[in-house]
Amino acid sequence: MRLLDELQLNFEEVEPPLTSQEAMDEATRCLYCYDAPCITACPTGIDIPTFIKKITTDNLLGSARTIMEANPVGASCARVCPTEELCEGACVLNHSSKAISIGKLQRFATDWAIHNEKILFKAGKKTYKRVAVIGSGPAGLSAARELALLGYDVTIYEKEAEAGGLDTYGIVSFRLPKRISFWEVEQVKSVGVTIQTSTTIGQDLTLKELQETYHAVVLAVGMANVPTLGIPGEDASNVYDAIEFVKATKSGTLSEEFNEKRGVVIGAGNTAIDGATCAIRLGATNVKILYRRTEKEMTAYDFEYTFAKQDGVEFRWLHSPTRILHDENGQVYAIECMIMALGDPDQADRRRPFPTGQTKIIETDFVITAIGQSRYDWLDQAGIKTTNGIVSINSEFETTAERIYACGDVIFGDGQGEAMVVSAAEQGKQAAYAIHQKLLEERAETSA
Repeated sequence: MRLLDELQLNFEEVEPPLTSQEAMDEATRCLYCYDAPCITACPTGIDIPTFIKKITTDNLLGSARTIMEANPVGASCARVCPTEELCEGACVLNHSSKAISIGKLQRFATDWAIHNEKILFKAGKKTYKRVAVIGSGPAGLSAARELALLGYDVTIYEKEAEAGGLDTYGIVSFRLPKRISFWEVEQVKSVGVTIQTSTTIGQDLTLKELQETYHAVVLAVGMANVPTLGIPGEDASNVYDAIEFVKATKSGTLSEEFNEKRGVVIGAGNTAIDGATCAIRLGATNVKILYRRTEKEMTAYDFEYTFAKQDGVEFRWLHSPTRILHDENGQVYAIECMIMALGDPDQADRRRPFPTGQTKIIETDFVITAIGQSRYDWLDQAGIKTTNGIVSINSEFETTAERIYACGDVIFGDGQGEAMVVSAAEQGKQAAYAIHQKLLEERAETSA
C-alpha cells in the first residue's frame, strides 16, 4: 500500500460505535430520573432520559428527533462534547457504579438517522421576515434552523467552499468526520434555509448591505486564525498555523512531508492537541507540545489530553518559545525555549508564568502554532463594539449595531462561557428566539 493510502487510514474515525445490543444494554441502565440532572448539565437541554427511553423501544427516529430538536448539531456533539464534564458528569450513577454512556447513545441514535437519510423537521409557517446569518458553524446553523422553524426566510453566508464551519474544517476527522457535519447542514437546508458559500462579508457583500436587506443579521463568524508568536524565525517555511494544518487534513490534503520527522506544537488547548495528533498520524516520529504553564493550567479537555498521550505525544511544561532556528533555506531545525516558573494567579485564576533565565534548545523539523485564535478587525469598523476582540452583546444577544445579533465563538470570553460546540449551538438558538421576540414586538407596535 502506498504511504498516502496508509496515512489516510490514520484519519478514519477512531472511536467505534455501539452495537445494537450494546446500545440496548446501556440504555436500559438509565434510571430515567425525575429531576434528571443530566438535562440541567447539558447546555442545549436535551431531554436525555426521553431519547434514551426511545432507544429501548426501538424508536430510533423519535430518539434522534428528541436530540436534534434541542441541539441542531447533536450528531457532532455526540462525538466532541466533554460529556464527562457535562451530562455524564452529572449522572446519578456516578455515586454507585458508572455513568450512563450518554454521548455514545446519542451517537447511536443520530448515526441511525444519518445512515437511513432521515429528514427530521419541516419549516414553520412563513412570516415573510428575512434574516441573514453570517457563518455556518454550530452557532450559525443553530440560529438559522430555529429561525426557519419559526417561519423566517433565512440565508446563511459562508466564506468557505463548504458549510459546517468548525465541525467541517476545524475538528480532526478521526474524531469528527465531515460527513457528520454535512448531514447536519442538510437538516438545516431541509427546513428552507439557503446557504451561500464562498461568500466573504467585506469583500463580496458588506455588512451594511445586509442590514439594509434583512430584518435582522446574526454574526456567527467564529474566530480568525492563530495569532503570530512575535518571536524571531516564525516566518520559516515549515512553521504552520494549527487551524490551517487541521483544515488541510480534513480537506483531503495529506502530505508525506511530515513522515519520519520531529515536530513541536506551541500551546495546550484543544486545537494544539488536534495539531499534534494530526502530525503523529501523518507519520511524525516524535511530537512535543510546549506550554508555558503546567498540566493543571492547560485548557484542553481531559479526554483530548489522554488521547494525545495514547497517540505518543510528549508534553514539555513550563517551556515558552523565544526563537525558531532555521537554516539559510528557511528550514526549521530547532526551537529555543525559556524555562518558566509560575507566580501569582491572574484574573482568570491561572498562575502567571515568568522566566527563570534558563533556556533550552529542542531539535525539531517543523513547528505548529496553536496559541489561541485572533478576532476580526472589521467588527469595530462596522460600528460593533468589541472588548479585546470579543463582541459585546446585551442579554438579548444584540450588539451595539442596529439589528445585528451575535453568538458563538465571536462572543466567547468575558463571562460568556466556555468555547464549546454545544455552547455555541445553544447561543445560536437563544439568539434566534431573541430576534423572534423583537420582531413580534415591532409588529405589535406597528399594528397598534
